[in-house]
Amino acid sequence: MATFDTNRPTVDGVRFGASSGGFIATLFAKIIAWNDSRVTRNALSALSARELEDIGLSRGDLANM
Repeated sequence: MATFDTNRPTVDGVRFGASSGGFIATLFAKIIAWNDSRVTRNALSALSARELEDIGLSRGDLANM
């Protein structure tokens, strides 16, 4: 009869193995959010000062995005 060790190693209370999928999903979501912000900043940077004013933004606001 075979037995399997179901205990996972931990470091500072964080289990490895069980949360790996969650870590990867979180990392992937952060990369997608960063890319969306980058694309938005690039699109807004292409607008003139007048167009930015029309939507309630200024050049300084783009740096904070």
